[in-house]
Amino acid sequence: MDTTTSERGALRYTMDVEGRSSWLRTTPGAEERQLPFLVSEAGAFYARSRFTTERAHKEAYLVFYTLGGAGVVEQGGKSVRLERGQALLMDCREPQRYFTAPDRHHWYHLWMHVNGAGMPALAEALGCSTLMPVSLPLSDVSPRFDEVFEALESPERIAPLRAGLAAHSLLVSMAQAMGTPATEAERTAVQVARERIESRYRENVTLDDLASVACVSPSYLIRLFRDQLGTTPYNYLLRYRITRAKELLAETAMPIDQIARETGFSSASNFSYRFRKMEGQSPSSYRAGTPELFPEPVDGDGQ
Repeated sequence: MDTTTSERGALRYTMDVEGRSSWLRTTPGAEERQLPFLVSEAGAFYARSRFTTERAHKEAYLVFYTLGGAGVVEQGGKSVRLERGQALLMDCREPQRYFTAPDRHHWYHLWMHVNGAGMPALAEALGCSTLMPVSLPLSDVSPRFDEVFEALESPERIAPLRAGLAAHSLLVSMAQAMGTPATEAERTAVQVARERIESRYRENVTLDDLASVACVSPSYLIRLFRDQLGTTPYNYLLRYRITRAKELLAETAMPIDQIARETGFSSASNFSYRFRKMEGQSPSSYRAGTPELFPEPVDGDGQ
């Protein structure tokens, strides 16, 4: 690869890269398109000072990782700088521009385009819409990209799965590295609130109650739950109740209306609505499809 300047409809670029740069592509089949994470293109660009790309739309998410120098990414009126050791996830369906930082003259970076049904949730966790760079050691990133590169060049049937798993692993590492680590007091506040939920889930647990025992304000507790658990206190309570209900459905013959009361729901109808919304099936369907862990012995058994 060398310097090329061109314009193709909604794409304008100057491909000012060193000859050692690489760009791998694959065309997934219908089966591969059903995977939760799918890598369609990836590369290693040793970009020089004039490197730039401006695009109106591409149906993919783009992961960057800077090996050396620095790059600038612009989207939605925001601009972020990617220094060495920083990664970024960007939604290419929105207009974007990225280029070598003018004061650094080079931007050596790894990149991959990722799609799949699992991407929207991870994109939200990574603050994709706000362009939030995250620092990662090269030792965590390089093996994942190596796996992606190898898989994109392989004709094996499982190669797309290998590439998708490597991309997913990298994105999870990025999500884990985001934000400021919780203090001991913050972790304690969430633990206390969790313990209150798990011990009193049958009762009418309120946010004010949880905040009081955790010795923080309700709004701060919500923020702590989001930062540490990726959910809200209410959703944590609801998921805990549904999990306990699933245990009772699978392991007992308890009527569904009694299970609703035992797990803190106001009525059987409310329980069924919440259960169906979270599980995609009714409580009775879940029970019918779940093997009994400790079945009642039949005559002559267990003697």
